[in-house]
Amino acid sequence: MQSDTPKLGKQDTIVLASHNNGKIKEFKTLLSKYNLNIVTAADIGIKDIEETGRTFEENSKIKAENIPNKYIAISDDSGLCISCLSNKPGIFSARYAKKSGGWSVAMENLYKEVKKKKLNDFSAKFVCCLTIRINNNYFVYNGEVYGKIVWPPKGENGFGYDPFFVPKGYSKTFGEMKHDKKILIDHRSIALKKLIKEHLIYN
Repeated sequence: MQSDTPKLGKQDTIVLASHNNGKIKEFKTLLSKYNLNIVTAADIGIKDIEETGRTFEENSKIKAENIPNKYIAISDDSGLCISCLSNKPGIFSARYAKKSGGWSVAMENLYKEVKKKKLNDFSAKFVCCLTIRINNNYFVYNGEVYGKIVWPPKGENGFGYDPFFVPKGYSKTFGEMKHDKKILIDHRSIALKKLIKEHLIYN
């Protein structure tokens, strides 16, 4: 990044362009020590927007664009990519779950699809594309965590596909990990650390 990269200072107001309570909780926890004023899209009366992009980056930017220009916006698009399913469900992760009738059914359907391949390949990754818009300038940061899907899903923590995924180097699913540990190693944290490094003025 160039030296003229815009910085965030103490008490700047940041709008999280999300209506996902799990994501919002993670963002607020990870940003809590930086003395920023964190609000959500719902707090300023902005409704959710349809994700019409073809990539994580396009969808992330669409969400940031949905926030009025007078605000600094942070948005993300993220999802689970299963290797042998050509990275399905990917950008459709949440929509796949909704179409399936919930996260539990979605995980079961995805596992069945993997088993049908008969490749014994359960490798997967979680992807996060994070966008921050400052003064109508957009900056994008990516985070990925590699691992595998497991059956049956384990753990009541986290949200979405967390009980279905074990990150490489660990024996527990994201759903089994304590919240304060999981958010320090997941895909959203990796992307956010890059954003913080470039844009935060440490107070």
